[in-house]
Order: sequence, then structure tokens, then C-alpha cells
Amino acid sequence: MALVNIRNMKDSDEYFVGTCTHVNDTPKCLSRYEIDYSAKRRIAWLQSLYNKNARTKVACVNDEPVGFIHLIPIEICPWGPIGEDLLVIPCLVVLSKIRKRGIGRKLLASAEEEALRQNFKGLVTIGYYHSHWFMPATFFERCGFKVVKCKDEKAILWKVYEPAVKEPAMLTPNYNFKCNPDKVTIDLFWNTFCPTSSIEAQRVREVAEEFGDKIVLNEYCADDRRVFLRYQLPRGIFVNGKEVWYGYEAPKEGIRKAILKALKK
Repeated sequence: MALVNIRNMKDSDEYFVGTCTHVNDTPKCLSRYEIDYSAKRRIAWLQSLYNKNARTKVACVNDEPVGFIHLIPIEICPWGPIGEDLLVIPCLVVLSKIRKRGIGRKLLASAEEEALRQNFKGLVTIGYYHSHWFMPATFFERCGFKVVKCKDEKAILWKVYEPAVKEPAMLTPNYNFKCNPDKVTIDLFWNTFCPTSSIEAQRVREVAEEFGDKIVLNEYCADDRRVFLRYQLPRGIFVNGKEVWYGYEAPKEGIRKAILKALKK
């Protein structure tokens, strides 16, 4: 059986983690330039949080990275939930070709060791009750996490080490569109942590430039804690108050279409 090793992210792991595993592949919805550009930003951002106790653990098989887990103190995590004294798992990824081998559980075990080592009161994550691979709530439940609260298909799950720890809260988006009668307004909410958000944000900027002074672009970056707590929207595109949403990186043609539609009104 291949040897599985879990380690703190090192220099040779950065491209794997930064590209969100898209090292040798380029999905149809992305370009190689977009993947590489967002990867550099993501790694620089993660490194800037190291002294604030954020960590990325990488799973390797025969020294080749096959998965990773991010650990960010809840007080600085731009993904939610909101709380204190907890270590957030905003993302856990294992390559599809090597799933069902217990690697996700090993990454969770390393996360728990890190939380205890740094004296956090517990681990917390946002899980989803869906058929998609991303952060399935049932996986965390099987690994001993308990549901704190649930809304629609989304749940806060945690594993705590002290009974007195305060329950974290779901994000409550606080966005109100302010109409500009003379121009189309784009309100862009984004964060550096998630490559899909970073790539999407750059696409919005580029498309907005095509329309010149017909557009007002307002950016709200969740990396700024004050912005995050005020709006509680780590990611979103709104054109004259209507959300542009694809579930993946919004394509330029979709953003452009929404702007043209708003201009006609």
C-alpha cells in the first residue's frame, strides 16, 4: 500500500495548493493564465496569515501531493462562519483518482492535532447536503463532527474540546442595492482565498472596462475584516442589484450580457 504522509505546506506544494489541484489540467471554464495568476495571489495571501496561526496541511502519496486542508482561525477567516476561539476548515480537497482511501480522514486528524497544539477550543466547518464533491456535510458527520445549525442545504458542523465554547453563527448577508440613475452599478464581493472568486473578480473588472464611464464598479473584498463583518458576503456579483451567479466562475459573456440588459432598461 502506498505511503500517505501529511505535512505542513512547503515550497514544492505551493503550486498544487495555489491552483486548487489544477496543476496539469485546464478546465473549459478557465484559462491557464487565470489559474496561475490566482494561484500566486492565493499563496501570497495564505503565507501572510501564517503568523496569525493559519495553516495548510498537504496529503502526499510517495511524496506527491494528492490533497490538502486549510485551517484558518475563525476571527480572520473570510469564508465564515462567525465566532471565536475556533479553527475553521474552509476547504478540504482530495484528488478524485485517489478518494475512498481514507486520505480525507487523515487530513482531518492532522487538523485536529493542529487545533489542539494551538489551544483552539475546537474545529468548525461549513458543510453541504448535496451530491457534489465539495465539503459534504455527511462526511464530516461520519468523522465525528456535530451539526450546530442547518439552513437549506448548508450546515455548520464542529468538533469541540471545551463544553463552554460559544456556538458560531451563520453568515447573514447584508447587501442593499443603491441605485445610480445615470449608470449601471456593479457591486463585486470577492476574496483571495477561493480561486473561483479571485478569477471571477478579475473577469468582472475586465468586462466593466469595456463599458467605460457607463459603469460604476464597487468592490468589497472579504479579506478586509471590517468589510467582511459589515456585508457578510465573501463572494457575489450584482448588476443593478441582481445577482449574476453560475455556481462556478461567471463567464465574461454572462457578465457582459447582464450589463447590456441593465443598460437597456
